[in-house]
Amino acid sequence: MNTKTLVHLLIAISLATPYIAEAQQPKTVPRIGYLTFGSPSTASSQIEAFRQGLRELGYEEGKNITIVYKYAEGRSERLQMLANELVRLEVDIIVAPGTPAVQAAKQATASIPIVFPGVADPVAFGFVASLARPGGNLTGLTNFSPQLSGKRVELLKEALPRISRVAVLRDPRLPPDSFIETEKASQALALKLQSLEIRNAADVEAVFSTLSRERAEALITLPHSIFNFHRSRILELVAKNRLPSTFGDKEWVEAGGLMSYGPDTMDIRRLAAKYVDKILKGAKPADLPVEQPTKFEFVINLQTAKQIGLTILPNVLARADRVIK
Repeated sequence: MNTKTLVHLLIAISLATPYIAEAQQPKTVPRIGYLTFGSPSTASSQIEAFRQGLRELGYEEGKNITIVYKYAEGRSERLQMLANELVRLEVDIIVAPGTPAVQAAKQATASIPIVFPGVADPVAFGFVASLARPGGNLTGLTNFSPQLSGKRVELLKEALPRISRVAVLRDPRLPPDSFIETEKASQALALKLQSLEIRNAADVEAVFSTLSRERAEALITLPHSIFNFHRSRILELVAKNRLPSTFGDKEWVEAGGLMSYGPDTMDIRRLAAKYVDKILKGAKPADLPVEQPTKFEFVINLQTAKQIGLTILPNVLARADRVIK
């Protein structure tokens, strides 16, 4: 090899080296922090819906995306600590289903994007400036909950036209929008409404003792993470007391509740992946409008109705989008 050929070869190698090195560098796999009030068991179906949404967009957990899960195990006081841990881990995005988790994530960071799959009223909670222009580091989907509360009362009264006393489970630490709408609808239908407050597991047992003494004829459970975490126990006590009940999420009816009216929460979790995808591709949460649900389902469990000796009127069954037989 002569000198001239050697020089040309060295120049070619030097020019190619940066591209070879770049090609050999491993691609950075985005990390998503998933912060939930629940536990691996109580949050499993919602997490799987989120994973499904990611798969539909071409993401495969463990290959081209990593998810760091943080479970509060039903203890709201742990949420802030867990949110802070995700910030220290420098995750690319935090997904926070439910108001308590969003509040903790918002407190932990003003820079990491936060996606919320299902918050009743993100404007009222101060999470976003408006639905059309969130304006900060938070965006996601609303479950439109307060506006649906009155409709649930109406459907309950149609199914049980003779009732006059109704109890409602609520968490007083949250804004009262859903409760106010429930109260208005109850007054319009001449129903006496009894407010029962739940903050923790001990309150669940105490509340049902009160229900038994006060002889409530039906129960309304407002949508909230704490109730979802205690779903199994609440439904056990509802069945024990043979109490007609209505909820904001069909998961309750599938698990044994009587009826529900609300958006498809699994679909909301699945659609949250779309926000994650857009943000990973460079979109800013401030510019991504908050989506509202467009489809609402009225679900009735006839098995439960039979177990508590209740006959659902044909006109009410005809209105149901789904009847579990």
